[in-house]
Amino acid sequence: MIKAINCSKVIGTKKILDNINFEVRKGNIFGYLGPNGAGKTTTIRIAMGLMKPSGGSLHIFGSDIGNNGHLRQRVGILTENSGLYGNLSAIDNLKYFGLLYSVKNIEEKAGNLIKLVGLSEYTHQKAGTFSTGMKRKLSLAKSIINDPEVLFLDEPTAGLDPESQKLVRELILDLAVNRKITIFLTSHNLDEVQRICTHICILNRGKVVVNDSLNNLQAKYSKPAFGIKLSSRELAKKSSEIIMEANMASKVEIIEDSINIIDAKVGTNKLIRVLVENDIEVIEAARLSSSLEDIYLNIINK
Repeated sequence: MIKAINCSKVIGTKKILDNINFEVRKGNIFGYLGPNGAGKTTTIRIAMGLMKPSGGSLHIFGSDIGNNGHLRQRVGILTENSGLYGNLSAIDNLKYFGLLYSVKNIEEKAGNLIKLVGLSEYTHQKAGTFSTGMKRKLSLAKSIINDPEVLFLDEPTAGLDPESQKLVRELILDLAVNRKITIFLTSHNLDEVQRICTHICILNRGKVVVNDSLNNLQAKYSKPAFGIKLSSRELAKKSSEIIMEANMASKVEIIEDSINIIDAKVGTNKLIRVLVENDIEVIEAARLSSSLEDIYLNIINK
């Protein structure tokens, strides 16, 4: 659906993108990550035909959208700038953008989308009076007014409260799973990305440094770690001291009434046996996977 082949972009003397390569398959939620200035927004602009690459290509549906404007009818985009008209009501904003795409039954469609994003009671309120979070929801509705096959989402939950973040996250999953929309997502909220993305591409200084499934990344970058839950924080502290004094792990983190054992030097069974021999009751034990945040920081800070 989306494919970059040795795509580069130079502005002046600065190389924004440096021969990047990736492919986004139909129905995937593709997490495109990187620090500010890495080239994420430039990538989206090239994909949408708003900017020409200096070399290589970045195609959607196998074509350059910049030279095939009709393909934009099949693409939706949510940018950091809402693009809404402040003097128009929520429903009139959607009706206006729907007419640009020649959407049929636009009145009904706009009403359904406003309900979908949780703005029903603000249907006729001017968008200029909306909070940041409300504008974000309306912008998301606007981005799917044309039933796109491919959807670009740039920081979709920025400025949203936790409840609204959950609503948007569930909506994104629904769009991918049930409507088979291919989603290209950029976000600094790595917990959100970990919850919904099937594939991760990390960009740093204009270069793709990682491009793999989340499962493969966790298998590759996770350190051997094991979590043990005790009955109190005091026992967690005592357990940590026992393990470190016996030199059975490189590091032990205490989190409330639990401990996370990093880089254990002995097997899990022995760890638990030593604790039991010291009259410590183990309530629960499980192997831990590194979070996407851990993996991301490990890669970016290399």
